[in-house]
Amino acid sequence: MAAGKYPLQMDSPVDNIRESSYVVAGRRSVVDLALQAGAAQTDNRPARSNVLARLQLGDAVFRHVTRAAAITVLALLGCIIFSLVVASVPVFRTFGLEFFFVQSWNPVTEKFGAAAPIYGTLVTSLIAMLIAVPIGLLIALFLTELCPLWLRRPIGIAIELLAGIPSIIYGIWGLFVFAPFLQGTLQPALIALFGNIPILSSVFEGPPYGIGMLTAGLILAIMVLPFITSISRDVFEAVPPILKEAAYGLGCTTWEVARYVVLPYARVGVIGGVMLGLGRALGETMAVTFVIGNAHKISASILAPGTTISATIANEFTEAVGDLYSSSLIALGLILFMITFIVLAIARYLLLRIERRIG
Repeated sequence: MAAGKYPLQMDSPVDNIRESSYVVAGRRSVVDLALQAGAAQTDNRPARSNVLARLQLGDAVFRHVTRAAAITVLALLGCIIFSLVVASVPVFRTFGLEFFFVQSWNPVTEKFGAAAPIYGTLVTSLIAMLIAVPIGLLIALFLTELCPLWLRRPIGIAIELLAGIPSIIYGIWGLFVFAPFLQGTLQPALIALFGNIPILSSVFEGPPYGIGMLTAGLILAIMVLPFITSISRDVFEAVPPILKEAAYGLGCTTWEVARYVVLPYARVGVIGGVMLGLGRALGETMAVTFVIGNAHKISASILAPGTTISATIANEFTEAVGDLYSSSLIALGLILFMITFIVLAIARYLLLRIERRIG
């Protein structure tokens, strides 16, 4: 093939630059647009720097404010602990560790012991949790798994209203309504039922006073029930529906789904709700003060009157005369703080074990 017959058309570099630089007639060139964009970026560079500096300043302020808030909480907690320890020094210097194991409380002779308030606090809280935990979990399971839609909202609102009732209202209702009801119905039935059983007869012995540690425990159970139910319901609703549907597809019953799917998935949240309710039961004051009887003695019977740490402080702090009397009451507050801290530490340890086992 002759080279001159079909000449190879080669565009010059100038033509390529010209073609790549200009677009359809009547429009500005790409080079002009690029130059203009570069100039605009150069002009806006100070504005961008100012915006970035302002954002960095706001982020730094936010970081320092949140850190200061966290440190403030720790500082307040440290100040509370320090003040309780300092104010409790006189009673521990006088009685030593005997203060924890003596139940006598005599302001006249200045003989004080914390055994009876500690015992009453633990017993009433235990009664409350034994009643409130299973009932709260069953209510939460009913609301999330079995309750019709038209009934779910009224029950939820009623539970939230129970949580919002002041403790003084519970105390008045417990003293004038609930305690007489227990005195005439439940307590005589328990005495007659367990009177001939060796161990339980001592737990339910004595005359039916109406007031006592059982009444206080039942009032506390009613008070902590909304917290356990609400938190358990929220964590049960967070269970992925696909897990429950898969269990139902395998032929599981509703009870089996709740036991093997819902509860294992939400156990961390359930434990958190139970610990929140226990903290409320340990520190409750006014409602317990009305119905527990305020007797500084340790009795094996839960029908007998007793006292708690918070009830003792509320009843006697205004009458505390003398440094040792005031120091004894403050020491009770320190013991209550220690009990709450130990309970929360145990709960945290259980949660860590569960998380570690889950992986």
